[in-house]
Amino acid sequence: MNSARIAEAQTRIVKAIFPGSTNHYQTLFGGTALQWMDEIAFITATRYGRKRFVTVSTDRIDFQVPIPAGVLAELVGTVVRVGKTSLDVNVEIWLEEMYSEKRELAVSGKFSLVAVDEHKKPIPID
Repeated sequence: MNSARIAEAQTRIVKAIFPGSTNHYQTLFGGTALQWMDEIAFITATRYGRKRFVTVSTDRIDFQVPIPAGVLAELVGTVVRVGKTSLDVNVEIWLEEMYSEKRELAVSGKFSLVAVDEHKKPIPID
């Protein structure tokens, strides 16, 4: 693995949690969190390999802390494994209160993506 490429590919996106993206408990929908995580995994993989990537699996998504309306959520994607045609991206969602220094890990998981050609056949990453 190329550590410089991994550092350059790390992706961070911050989102504000508004009531429209929360459930009846006023916390972020789990499906919304998963969608955001898959998106950041795709962006991270693409930035690393500069190829077309598709998600092929996820591994153990842990919802550790509910994400309430009125906070910031920082999504962080980091490449953790590179194979011949696939790579793994760890994705974390950090809950950050808007008006204090409080910050904690809310959700984490691993996504596996495969580089594909225009016919959706696996191709080498490097």
